[in-house]
Amino acid sequence: MMQPQNPPAVEPVAFVGIDWADQTHAVCLGAADSQSPEQFQLPHNPDAIADFVAMLRDRFHGQPVAVALEQARGALLYALMSHEFLIIYPINPVTAKRYRAAFATSGAKDDPADARLLWELLLKHRDRLRPWLPDTAPTRQLALLSEHRRESVGQRTRMVEQLRAALKMYFPQAFDLVGDDLATVLTCDFLRRWPTLAQLQTARPQTVRAFYYGHRCRRADLVNKRIQQIKAAQPITTDTAVIAAYALRVQVLADQLRTLLAGIAAYDRQIEQLFATQADAAIFRSFPGSGPCLAPRLLAAFGTHRERLADPDAVARLSGIAPVTRHSGQSRTVHRRQACAKYLRQTFHEFAACSIKFCGWAQAYYQSQRACGKGHHVAVRALAFKWIRILWRCWQDRVAYDDAKYIAALRRSGSPLVQALSASVSPQPATPTS
Repeated sequence: MMQPQNPPAVEPVAFVGIDWADQTHAVCLGAADSQSPEQFQLPHNPDAIADFVAMLRDRFHGQPVAVALEQARGALLYALMSHEFLIIYPINPVTAKRYRAAFATSGAKDDPADARLLWELLLKHRDRLRPWLPDTAPTRQLALLSEHRRESVGQRTRMVEQLRAALKMYFPQAFDLVGDDLATVLTCDFLRRWPTLAQLQTARPQTVRAFYYGHRCRRADLVNKRIQQIKAAQPITTDTAVIAAYALRVQVLADQLRTLLAGIAAYDRQIEQLFATQADAAIFRSFPGSGPCLAPRLLAAFGTHRERLADPDAVARLSGIAPVTRHSGQSRTVHRRQACAKYLRQTFHEFAACSIKFCGWAQAYYQSQRACGKGHHVAVRALAFKWIRILWRCWQDRVAYDDAKYIAALRRSGSPLVQALSASVSPQPATPTS
């Protein structure tokens, strides 16, 4: 979740530090002029949280109350965010840990003490913290759906690799019979119906042909070739123990994979519908390589509040695309940023990698980085850094990306990319995939 650049102008009348937990939260509460805050436990249930919010509203007459908690999302944050008088400050766990270590060098940790440290951090250093400003509900929903979809795609990849490894043990012919891509409904239904070569070879050719036709595989030459392969196939092993054990594993994986594929398709439908309602959809759809998967992720990464990201460097730092420089004496090193929003980094990294296939200057820039001896991921991150500046400008100006306009700007500035671009072959337009 993105954060605004500056704290709100209103002054809180009270400060709250909450060290959250699954069952009970430690709370430290004090008025703005108080040096002796009160501490208590808050059970994690809807009634207790509602009573706590009502107490704050009544006690401070609905005036602004600043709340610090060590999380950027979660049940407690979602419970508090709908109350307009609460100004929520998500504290990075690393910040809280180091602030604690400054006063407890022994490494001692205690929930009430942590709540008081959060209260003190908010009271004394609020000018250096950023309050949470939520996007609109549709944009937040789009962000969560996109992130959950990406997690499901990762699960699909892991499940396909497990399925591939299992088939290699006893039924390698399946790769030719279902195609190279195992992440299909055809693959799942095929393996659920015929989990072993022996079972498949007992099926009538008409039955196998009807199966392929029913799954939109209607090339007669391909279907006939596969039927002939089935007849002539020899098992890689006849060990019944191996076959029985792995056949069951394959069926279980096929069941899970089919459910996961249906879930990803449901995510795709909801994301497509929600993305179409966003005012900035056309902007992020215009970038080469964004496609139906990455365009919504890019929109969610920037959000709807333009005032909270003052410059593209704020996006680059938050996402971890911008590197970190360590400079001490004669030593100077540059390395990848570790403390960052990992999903945002993944989003920009994947978009930059995809743009290489669909954007001539991006391809030329990537190749120039590789020619300098940089590895693939380093080169992609460097490209992502350039893309963030372009994305931010288009987002701020509310204009779609124009590749010809950008190349003309490169020519005016005398960029070496122009010469590299002229020497390279322009990539063929295509539809990017997830």
